[in-house]
Amino acid sequence: MLGWLRQAAGGLPRPFWFLWTGTLINKLGAFAIVYLAIYLTVQLHFSQTQAGLVLGAYGAGGALGTLAGGVLADRWGRKPTLLTAQFGTAALMLALGFGRGFWQLAVGAFLLGAFAEAARPAFQAMMIDVVPAKDRLRAFALNYWAVNLGFAFASILAGLAAQADYLLLFAVDAGTTAIAAVTTLVFLSESRPSFVPATGVAPGRPAGLGAVVRDRVFLGFLGLNLLVVLVLMQHMSTLPIAMTADGLSPATYGWVAAVNGIMIVAGQLFVPRLLAGRQRSRILALAAVLIGAGFGLCAFADTAWMFAGTVVIWTLGEMIQSPSNSALVAELSPAELRGRYQGMSSLSWSVATALAPIVGGFVQEHLGDAALWLSCAALGVAGAVGQLASGPARERRVAALRTATARAASTVVPRTRPAVAREKVTKAA
Repeated sequence: MLGWLRQAAGGLPRPFWFLWTGTLINKLGAFAIVYLAIYLTVQLHFSQTQAGLVLGAYGAGGALGTLAGGVLADRWGRKPTLLTAQFGTAALMLALGFGRGFWQLAVGAFLLGAFAEAARPAFQAMMIDVVPAKDRLRAFALNYWAVNLGFAFASILAGLAAQADYLLLFAVDAGTTAIAAVTTLVFLSESRPSFVPATGVAPGRPAGLGAVVRDRVFLGFLGLNLLVVLVLMQHMSTLPIAMTADGLSPATYGWVAAVNGIMIVAGQLFVPRLLAGRQRSRILALAAVLIGAGFGLCAFADTAWMFAGTVVIWTLGEMIQSPSNSALVAELSPAELRGRYQGMSSLSWSVATALAPIVGGFVQEHLGDAALWLSCAALGVAGAVGQLASGPARERRVAALRTATARAASTVVPRTRPAVAREKVTKAA
């Protein structure tokens, strides 16, 4: 086991560990949004409609923020985008805790969503910049582990903070975000590639977002991922409804759902070794089948232990899908457009997360639980077939991008070198 841990975490560059530490610190306090609906309805006595509109405003701001963050990460730089997003999130989080009126909270939630999600593509782009391609699967697995470990402790801390004072939720969340921002400020340097990309775009002026939209290979991959996320997100919406309909209490749903986090925290570090050297299309196809099968078997579950068994199955799929998906997005992103590609990837997750309860709820209400869960199984199979069919085209694109990036890095003089050279000549003179 120690050998596996060393292989999972050893040899990664120092900047990655500062990014990882910032993630863990941030997620340890990231619980204000989770409790926002309860805070609005219980503490401020908002109606369910008003609370839903405030949460919707957060989601709308996040959709805008993830695209803006991707563009800024490419044009302005990873570090300034990340710092602006993190410090802005901390300030807006604290301001939201003092808000009381509906419009004040709705606007605050929109701005908070925009700043919070703008950090995501810049963070992911910086991770791709600093971690070599051969180590990215391990790096994304470790980061995913940190997210889940932090969230597990945050769930406990949030309950204690809410009992004391709801404002404490926002204050702690703002504080941990600010600490993560200080970590970025002190320990991380700008990582945006300095060489002129092979596409011939002038330095500092990468191609627009349209370049991502026109990338059919990448959009096809995002479409397949969206199918899987639509299934995966049912655990937050239709699954608790189905368990309640079977006579199980909310507390039972809580410990059944906790199986997911326990498995990820206990086993995620061992996933990279299991996946090393295997074809990515097959890995992603297996993940889609496991996720679809796990939710599909809910059609036959009616006890807590049976539902827990389904969670085990789809969690195994999630554990191999998440780092593999992130690593492949990194491989499909041209160096000069990494921020934009990460922003579009994050947007696809946001869209799937928003659609999942709507589509799932409609099927569950009008066609019943069995139709819902069997449809999830069918989507998993469809996603797997799509991954296998599109895998060769993706691998050809990855190989072409590697060749182009290597050629650009080896033949083009970095932007900063001429100025340095001139300075040395002047001093010599």
